[in-house]
Order: sequence, then structure tokens, then C-alpha cells
Amino acid sequence: MFRFKKVINLADESMSSSENPRPQIKLNKKYIIAVFLLGIALMFVLNNLYIVPANEYKIVRQFGEIVRIIDKPGLNYKLPIVQTISTLPKYTLIYDVPPAEINTLDKKRIKVDYYGLWRITDPQALIESLRTLGGAEGRLGDIIYSNIRTELGKMDYEQIVNHKKSRRGDIDTIVKTQVNEILLSNNSGIELVDIKMKRTDLPIENEHSVFQRMISERVSTAQEYLSQGDAEALKIEAETDREVEEMLARAEAEAKIIVAEGEKEAARIYNEAYGKDPEFFNMFISLESYKTIIDEETVIIFPMSSPYLKYLLGQ
Repeated sequence: MFRFKKVINLADESMSSSENPRPQIKLNKKYIIAVFLLGIALMFVLNNLYIVPANEYKIVRQFGEIVRIIDKPGLNYKLPIVQTISTLPKYTLIYDVPPAEINTLDKKRIKVDYYGLWRITDPQALIESLRTLGGAEGRLGDIIYSNIRTELGKMDYEQIVNHKKSRRGDIDTIVKTQVNEILLSNNSGIELVDIKMKRTDLPIENEHSVFQRMISERVSTAQEYLSQGDAEALKIEAETDREVEEMLARAEAEAKIIVAEGEKEAARIYNEAYGKDPEFFNMFISLESYKTIIDEETVIIFPMSSPYLKYLLGQ
């Protein structure tokens, strides 16, 4: 009995479900359409949301015209279809100035290679005056090159390449100031943060001739130094010889004075000594003369009245 009732109940349920199947199908279609529309709406909203990073500007345009510039980081929303978003960097950019040839003050041609650090200060002014980043870099490069050529043209080649005499630091500061003044007057919306020289080279076609001229100049300078050294040596030798002659002359004069004073003093002493005994003096003078006139082979004949004989005989 139980089994029969259960079969009847299952048959009734199957008949009731087969008699009214359409409401269940309608519920499934509505659910799918709702999910689909919700997905489209969500995608539509997400497509018009945008994030502003901390290092970027977001430019909002409406029919091509700038309506808003957002520089604060966060999540923002734009009007669909009518508004578009473009991006400009807020961080410092590097611009490698193309190497260029310039003429120095001493008429030497060199190739200089610079780089510059710059940033955007007014995105709207940049877009209105320079359009794009490429246009901004092109304008910046023209101004930098013009000012570098002018300022380095006021310096000699050695002042540029010789680190002991170099004034490049001053030139970099001057060029930076001048470039920023021009950019500000033109309302370019950009600023040059710094500029530095990477290297200097000689043009290949002029390198050999410049080296030869440098060698010739160094040889000429060396020869000039040698000539100056020879002239200075001769001058020193002449002054030394003159001083030696003067010293010898002074010494000789002082020696003669000393000898004369000595002879004078000796004569005074002799006079005092010999004046006490004139006879002894005469004998001493005579004996001293013998040293000069008499040797081992000398034969002397004296007259009887000779003073020599007198002393020899002891008279």
C-alpha cells in the first residue's frame, strides 16, 4: 500500500512539472539579462575610471579642449565618450643634447657633448606652446645649444679642457639661468633643472692639424724658455764675475793697506831699536848686505877704508 501511494505522488509531481514549465524558463532569462546588463554597466564605469600616480599629470580633454589637469594622486572619473585622458610626467627628465661643434675664442673648433635635467612646471602651457614632450625637448635643445655656443665662444680652448683653468662650472650656471629666462618669457611650461658637460672632442678632420699645431706651440714655448734660461745664466755669470773681481780688488787693496801699515810699524820698531845703538845698526845693515852680495865663489877685494873690511877686521 505504501509503495503504491509513493508511485502515485511521484506521478503527480511529474505531471504538475510538465504542465507548467514556462515560468521557470522566464526566470532564468531575466536573471541572465540582468547579469549581462550589470556587467556592461560595470565595464562602462570601470572604463571611465582612471588612477593618477604620484609622479604623473593627467590631462582631461573634452572634445579636444583641456578642461582639467589633475596633479594629485588618487582615483578619478571622466565623462564617457566626450572626455579623453592623456599623461605627462611630473618627475625630472633627462635630455641628452646632441653633440655640436663650436668655435672657441682662440679660433679652435671643438665638439662638445652636454646633457640637461628638466621638468614640467605647467602642463597646460607646455601643451599650448610646445604640444608634446618631443617638441619640448627640441625647443630645449635649440636654446641650450645657442647659449652654449655663445658662452663657450668667449673662452679659449685651454680654459675649456684644462681642469685647473676651467670655467665650465660658471658657464653651466650662466647657461642654465639664460635658458630658464627664455623658457619663462615664452611661457613654455618647462624648467631646466641642471646642465652638465659630458665631454669635449676635436673634430676628426681637424684633430691631426690641431695636434701638430699644439706640438709646434709647445716646442716654441720650450725654446723660448731655454733662451730665457740661457740669458739668465749669462746674466748671473756676469754678475758673479763682477762681484768676484770687486771682492778681489777690495781684498788686494785691504792687503796693501795692511802691508803698508805693517811696514810702517816695522820701520818704527827698527828705528826705535837701532836708534839706541847707531854703530850696531850700521854693522847690522852691512852684515845683511853680505847675504845678498856674497856667496861661496865670491872674491872680494876691499880697500883699507872700506866699512866692510872694518867690520870684518873687528875694528
